[in-house]
Amino acid sequence: MLLDFFPSRALTWYIAKTFILRIFAVLAMLVLILFMLDLLGNSANILATPGNGNAELFKYASLRIPQLIQRFVPYSVLLATIITLAGFSANSEVVAMKAAGLSAHQILAPLLLTAGVLAAFSLGFNDRVVTRATATLAAWKAVDYGAIPDDPTTRANVYFSDGRDILMARQLSGRGEDTVLTGVTYYRRDDAGMIGGMVEASRATWAAPGWRVEDARRFDVATTQTSNLAPDVVLAQGVTLDQIALRRVVAEEEPIGQLARSIEALDEAGSRTAELKAKWWNKLSGPLAALLMPLLGAVAGFGLARSGQLFARAVIGMSLGFAYFVVENAALAMGSFGGYPPLLAAWGPFFLFLLVGEMVLIKTEE
Repeated sequence: MLLDFFPSRALTWYIAKTFILRIFAVLAMLVLILFMLDLLGNSANILATPGNGNAELFKYASLRIPQLIQRFVPYSVLLATIITLAGFSANSEVVAMKAAGLSAHQILAPLLLTAGVLAAFSLGFNDRVVTRATATLAAWKAVDYGAIPDDPTTRANVYFSDGRDILMARQLSGRGEDTVLTGVTYYRRDDAGMIGGMVEASRATWAAPGWRVEDARRFDVATTQTSNLAPDVVLAQGVTLDQIALRRVVAEEEPIGQLARSIEALDEAGSRTAELKAKWWNKLSGPLAALLMPLLGAVAGFGLARSGQLFARAVIGMSLGFAYFVVENAALAMGSFGGYPPLLAAWGPFFLFLLVGEMVLIKTEE
């Protein structure tokens, strides 16, 4: 039996069915269009690798489409809310529902229920499917769409700060003391911050402390001279294994449980984890944005009901929804460098716009 908060069973099913069909239609349209544009920009790079063909293009599609679905589910819910409620309003269905004694919240209840189920599904989909697809795609891109390394934790194009100097590597592989840097470049900077010289090496291994380089050559900017270094030279003693471990942790590529363990290990090592904590909380708050969209887009069906300005109401609802995404991204950016606490950065925009949506709905209709 449905609670009194919901309309009748038939009406609840009618509203929910209409809403979910709109969501999937909008999501399919967005994902298809954006994937085709993305594929046009990357197909040349994929096919440039010898041996790649249609199979690799389909593989790219299987890895990229889950990322697009994750990104555009909340947008799809917002647009579907506006389309659904605007259609109800244009056909006087909202008037009929209100004449039957339903409040705005009761009319929205099936939309919120549908969005809540979709948010729960999205949470599991992101954690189980998207993280794996993201990690695999990143590893594939790092080798220019060639053979993916056996170690999925291999990272490409990494850099580390050694005071004012910089240590860069084309590839990072291995774990702990067995970590290996390949294609190493070490930049030495003077007191003015200018590059005074650099060292290039084919390989570097952990020397406790520092990194022992192999086949190293040094270039001095002042003299423009190049010289070979001894085989046992140790560089970048300020770059520790903790920094290496922190560079390995990519929040988008780790499930919630694994990311929590990574953050705990980095906290014990004294590493800075504010950015990772904000992204961990966002793994929970992000999918719940779908639950917020029906409330923000409700003005399309209820706000200014007697004025008949359907287009203006739809624009207001869309503006509220997109304002949420702008504020969310800004808060996460602030949380990444310590401007906001991670918990506030992830959840602050959600509760702020929850109150805004309720205020707009009550002000204009209730």
